[in-house]
Parts: sequence; C-alpha cells; structure tokens
Amino acid sequence: MFEEAQYFAPVATKDDGSVVVELATSHPGFADAVYRQRRNAIAALALDHKPGDPIPTAEYTEEEHRVWELVTRELAVKHHKYAVREFLDAVTRLGLPKDRIPQLQEVGDLLEPLTGFRYLPAAGLVPLREFYEVLAAGLFHSTQYIRHHSVPFYTPEPDVIHEVIGHANTLASPRFAALYRAAGRAARRVETDEALEFVSKVFWFTMEFGVMREDGEVRAYGAGILSSYGEIEEFRGMDIRPLDLAAMGTTHYDITKYQEVLFEAASFDHLEDTVGTFWDTCDDDTIARLLATSGV
Repeated sequence: MFEEAQYFAPVATKDDGSVVVELATSHPGFADAVYRQRRNAIAALALDHKPGDPIPTAEYTEEEHRVWELVTRELAVKHHKYAVREFLDAVTRLGLPKDRIPQLQEVGDLLEPLTGFRYLPAAGLVPLREFYEVLAAGLFHSTQYIRHHSVPFYTPEPDVIHEVIGHANTLASPRFAALYRAAGRAARRVETDEALEFVSKVFWFTMEFGVMREDGEVRAYGAGILSSYGEIEEFRGMDIRPLDLAAMGTTHYDITKYQEVLFEAASFDHLEDTVGTFWDTCDDDTIARLLATSGV
C-alpha cells in the first residue's frame, strides 16, 4: 500500500536503546559524522515525546540557524511572486522568526490562537492513517531536523523548513486549516486502505502541490511547492490540469523529482467547494464510485 512520507530516512532503535537514522549513501549528510549524530539525537527527542507533554527542544547549531535564515530570506522573495494571497496574509499573521529555526513548541504556540493547530514531533515516517487522522484534532506531525548545510536549497526528505515554512504558514490561514481538518475527518471516516490512499492523494495534489488561478495567473498554495527553492520557479511549466477528484485520487507521482502533473483550482471557493466538500462527505462507497469512473 502507498505510504505517506515514504521518502523519510528509516529510523531504528538498536538493542542498546540508541536511535539511528539510516541515511542513504546519496544523502548530502551521509559522510558528515557530526550531522549524523545530530540527526540521531533529534530523532530520539521525538521518540521520547509523550502525548500532552511539551515538545522537546532541539538544540540547533549556528550553522543550522544560518541555513534557516538564508532559505527563509530567499523563499520570501519567491512567495511574493508566486504564492496566493491567502498564504502571504498567513505568513504575516504567523510571524515566524527569520534569523533562527523556531522550536516546534513555539510554532504551535503561535498557531493555536490563530487556527487551533499545534505540532507533534516525528522522528521519521508516520503511518498514513495516524498522520491524517490527527489533522481532525488540529495536530500536525513534523520533523525537527534541518537539511545539510552543504546544500541549503535542497533536501531529499521533508525537513523543518518544509514542515514549518510550508505547512505552518499555511495552517495560519483559517480557510486552509479548515481543509486540513476536513482531510483528517475523511481519514477517520474511511475504512479501507484503498479509500485512505485516495484521500491522501487528493491531499498531495492540493495541500502539498496545489495551484490556483488568481488575478489571471497560476499561483501556488501547496506547501511542497512553497517550501522548495527550485520547484517554485518551475511549477508554471508543468502539465497543469483542471481540478478533478477522480484524477487526483488515482494519479501516480514520483516524490524524488519535481511534480510533473499539477491540478489547478479556479479560485479558493472552487477549492473549498470541490475538495473541501469531498473530504466532508466522502466514505468508502463514494471513493469506490470515483475509482470506477477513473477506470482504476
């Protein structure tokens, strides 16, 4: 079955209790012993976290803070050029620090008064149903590590830049936050793995890689685009198709490269009416009918 966040580096707990993040040999930080130790320590923080407790503090280095500052500054320029107004307004509303990596506890403290969302720390892969179901309760699983400093504008896996610059800013919008919650309620409602996969793919092509027509231009609202220094410059040249639930729920995608197929909402109202209504009302039978129409 499809697994959300299958691109995360596996996290293993050894017999002696130590936590090891298994980076691929192609990972930018693979040969950096200091970075690997920090990845292990940060993953251990998440594994030790108990529900209801404050999120453990990750002690970031000055070098890591500089990566955040650099990427934040450069992405802000691109956001003003390519992002939808709702996202830009949410960025201002949330007011994330620009010169340092915020702690997830701090991000939740900023978010909660705005939309009720808080963060949960994740060491790596979160099971698909668990990841989506907690959205209904206003909770979002997030990693705490940051990409390797040698390639500040690239990460082979979702890091704190993606999870916070992309998702937290989006979650500061009441309209976007309502869609996240609706996706979570849909995940709680459906029973089969096939239906859950369909719900997750619709999320992928909207809240992760969604685009929208605004003022006659195609603009991005998906967190995956808005947190990617390279992809945000390329998305307008992709195969952009009209919003279509059956197509989104069955289209294959490759997480290792830029998304080649995107789905465009005609407006925010269109996104809410189509995707929000689907998540609010879908069940296994609804999705089975959509799958039948798609020929899958």
